Amino acid sequence: MRLILGGELTEYTQMMGKARAVATERMVAQAKQLGADAIINVRYMTTSVVGSAAELLVYGTAVTLGE
Repeated sequence: MRLILGGELTEYTQMMGKARAVATERMVAQAKQLGADAIINVRYMTTSVVGSAAELLVYGTAVTLGE
C-alpha cells in the first residue's frame, strides 16, 4: 500500500497480508468441512468500514473432483 505522496505504509501492508492469510485459512477450513477437494475462482475484496478501519473478504467456489 502506498500513501498518496508515494511512501509505502509497511505496517498496513503487513496487517493486510496477515488478514489475507487468516481469511484464506478460514475459507479452506470451511471448504474441507463441506467435503470439498478444491476451491476455484477465489476472489479477494477490501472495503473501508469506518475511518481507518478496513474489511477483507475472500470467497470462492468449493468443488469436489470426480473420480
